[in-house]
Formats: sequence, C-alpha cells, structure tokens
Amino acid sequence: MSVLDAVLLAVLQGVTEFLPVSSSGHLVLAQQLLNLHNPQIVSFDVFVHFGTLISVVIVFWNDIIEILRSFIKALKTYKSKEEHKKTEYFHLGIAIIIGTIPAGVIGLAFYRQIEEIFTDPKFVAMNIVITGLILFLTRLAKPLKGKKVGILSSIIIGLAQTVAILPGISRSGLTMSAALFMKISPVQAARFSFLLSIPVIAGAALLETYKLITQGTAIGFLPIVIGITLSAIAGYAAIKLLLRIMEKGKFSWFSLYCLMIGIIGIFII
Repeated sequence: MSVLDAVLLAVLQGVTEFLPVSSSGHLVLAQQLLNLHNPQIVSFDVFVHFGTLISVVIVFWNDIIEILRSFIKALKTYKSKEEHKKTEYFHLGIAIIIGTIPAGVIGLAFYRQIEEIFTDPKFVAMNIVITGLILFLTRLAKPLKGKKVGILSSIIIGLAQTVAILPGISRSGLTMSAALFMKISPVQAARFSFLLSIPVIAGAALLETYKLITQGTAIGFLPIVIGITLSAIAGYAAIKLLLRIMEKGKFSWFSLYCLMIGIIGIFII
C-alpha cells in the first residue's frame, strides 16, 4: 500500500464513518477501484476505524468521563446504589453495555466469515442500497422531543448495530434509524450511536493490534500511522457536521446518496 493510497482511504474512512453512508462499504469499493487486493487490507480498515474512535472520544470526552464517574460512585457507595441508577450517566452507561453485547458476540463468533464477505464488492454495493432505503424510511419516524435511550431501545439499537457488521450496511445509519423509530430525539439518537461505537471499534482495533504484533503486516507502519491520524481528523469534522444535520431534521437526505453510490457500485464495479 502506497502512502497516497493510505491518505485517500483514511480520509474516506474518517468522513464516512459517522455519516450514515457505510464507511466499510466505501472502503471496499475504493479498494476495488484502486486495485488493492492484499488480504491484510482488512487490518488497515480496522486501524483507520481506530482513528475515528479517537475522534469520537475527543468529541464526547465529557460524557465518557461522567459515565465512568457514575459507575465508580455506584461501586464505592453500595447503600446508595439505587440513587446512582437514577442518574442520567449511569443509565446511559448501562444502555451502552446492553447495546454492545449483540455485536460483540456475533463479531467474535463469525470473525472469519465477516472478513471473507469484505472481498465481495457487489454484495457491499447491494447493502449500501439497503442502507439508503432504511434511511429514506426514517421520514416516517416521529421522534418525541427530549426522549432518551431506555433498556428496550438499547436492545433494539444493539441488534441494529449487529446487522451493521455486514459491509455496506451503515453502523451509524442503522443505529440512528433504529433510535428514531423508537421515538428517540434525533440529537440523542446521534449521541447514543456515537458512544455505542466506542466499545466495538476499540475491541476490533485491539484484536488487529494483537495480530499485527504476533504475525506482522505487509501494509507497513507508515500507512497505518497516516491512516489513524487522518481518519481521526476527518472523523471529528464528520461528527460535528452530522450533529448539525440531526438538529435540522435532515437525516433522511443521506438516503439519496446511498442509493446512488450503491447502484453505481452494482453496475460498474
């Protein structure tokens, strides 16, 4: 992989990770166009995902710290544990844990099979079309202002994230769509989707780091460093952009883009 390839793929990953257009799908199609067929390219994909993990941690740093503090307080003061359960951040942390479990289990159980389907650009393109259709249907959702994620909605959103393991199915698109259909407000839907991405991306990055240390990589360390850095910068910008779009209620607009890219991918690549 050349430095230029790393730059292009990293920026593409950073921009598309948090926009509901499937970053994995875009990377598969871009790799096909750039004629990058190294099996270890999946490792590069995970590392640029790690870059976007850095960006979401930066944006939601205060939320992450408050969640950790609420759990520490609950563990230290058992007698008032019920009080901590009533706090917003403790509740949010529990919802993130519940929402993470399905994707974590499926990801570990079917890791090899998931890697294989990343090599089929036609399948990926069809999934991008499916993402576009789901985003379009969110026009029918009627969120309630101020509604937040509960236990049931965290389970539903977690299952949606599990489906989004498939390349071409947007993780942010599907989780936010599920939240909107559960009548959660757009901004809260985006916030929860971003926070929910942290455990999954971190787990995948740790797994690939272990493989890199034990098996080495043909990609090279410079492209990986470039990939992490640029995807973090682009991811930060994408999060800020999407939050503004969610505030304006224009989420479904991304459906047209997904449908266009998916159809082009089916017939051209």
